[in-house]
Amino acid sequence: MRRFGLIGETLKHSFSAKYFAEKFQREGLAKECCYELYEFADIECVRVFMQMPELAGFNVTIPYKQQIIPFLDGLSDEAKNIGAVNCVKCEADGRRVGYNTDVDGVRVSLDKLLGAERVEHALLLGSGGAAQAVKYVLSERGIDYSVVSRSRDNGDITYDDLDAEVMRRNRLIVNCSPVGMYPDVDKAPLIPYAMLSTSHYLFDLVYNPTQTRFMTLGAEYGASTLSGIDMLHAQAESAWEIWNR
Repeated sequence: MRRFGLIGETLKHSFSAKYFAEKFQREGLAKECCYELYEFADIECVRVFMQMPELAGFNVTIPYKQQIIPFLDGLSDEAKNIGAVNCVKCEADGRRVGYNTDVDGVRVSLDKLLGAERVEHALLLGSGGAAQAVKYVLSERGIDYSVVSRSRDNGDITYDDLDAEVMRRNRLIVNCSPVGMYPDVDKAPLIPYAMLSTSHYLFDLVYNPTQTRFMTLGAEYGASTLSGIDMLHAQAESAWEIWNR
């Protein structure tokens, strides 16, 4: 039995186990592969976890995408440049190598949300591991970005700085934080939604629920919106490719 899984602090929101269970069933792999969720109160738990027999690979989510790096034996060039890992392959020689497949999900999602539309400036809400992948893809595409945080120590600007000019200039807004994720579905990032317009694009990395409060509020003012479900699927398929190389 080849074992796979997801590690994180709180995983009751996760669709990953269901996604891979359905994939394994669909592809006739249900007797050969399993995918389970592993909640860790501390990243140190990964030391014992990685010794699990038959462990072939695993995904990493909040808040361990950056904390996992010192426990790995190597990183792909992309993961090294991004500074965050969401996929680990357990090599036959015992090495644990980190990758970042979030970037594949971000690329697919931005293509879907923006189409041929060109935006020059973006706001990133949050500065964690997921934000690093978004920064990487925005830089690839020549899109300037500012990180918004409650404290200027953690970002470029604060939520109090989001005035009419800042909102007008930044037509792409990406929620890289867990705000609005199940079970806190009534919450949304504290941006001035009334300053949005039909020229704005809102991308929420949260995928559970698939229609977040952030998206609903944005749509009320005419913004185009996209959830993180496409990103989830794309990064999962990229991880599967890596695990089977």
